Amino acid sequence: MKETEKSTSKIGIGSILSWGLGGLLVVGGIIELFSKPAMGIFTLLAGLIIFPPAVKFIKNRTHFELSKALKVVAFLVLLGIGGALAGTSSTSTASTPSASNQQNKPNSASSKPEPTATSVSKQPDVPTEYKSALSQATSYANTMHMSKQGVYDQLVSEYGGKFSPAAAQYGIDNVKADWNANALAKAKNYQDSMHMSPAAIHDQLTSAYGEKFTQSEADYAIQHLND
Repeated sequence: MKETEKSTSKIGIGSILSWGLGGLLVVGGIIELFSKPAMGIFTLLAGLIIFPPAVKFIKNRTHFELSKALKVVAFLVLLGIGGALAGTSSTSTASTPSASNQQNKPNSASSKPEPTATSVSKQPDVPTEYKSALSQATSYANTMHMSKQGVYDQLVSEYGGKFSPAAAQYGIDNVKADWNANALAKAKNYQDSMHMSPAAIHDQLTSAYGEKFTQSEADYAIQHLND
């Protein structure tokens, strides 16, 4: 009877999240494999890292198990890449009408004496790749609340935008984003969904394998975490 009570007491929020979230990601990843293979693979891997049956199977086969900290980091990285790939597919369709609109701008610009210096993106000599990089940078920054460095790395990644460094830098230089607000949004998500401590959240925000925010941006997020 005591052994039963001990076993049931171990079933907490962490176990429920591992089964629920892990199972959902595994099923979703398998489904995405048929329509979006790249995103499906990363989603599936993220689910397998925390899904108890998969963890137990890998441990029995390899006699190896990731620590909780490494599981969190690996889970966030894989989930972030999968989400970024989903954003890439959505923003690629959104960039098509903007490109067609740009084709009409040279005619309107020719009626003016000279282009305005404050609106570089409206100049007809800006390459299409640069405009696409800016469009994706805007989506990553304002929809996924990524850091400045995180957006740049995603733009040049072979698993992400695959833009040239120059095009990615143009996107970073011209994107309108509040990086402090992005850091705060990420921090609140870690606190509310993963129940992490402020110190752990700060480390995750500034980690080179995590969100890649600056120290000042992470400090701002921690200071306003409970606002």
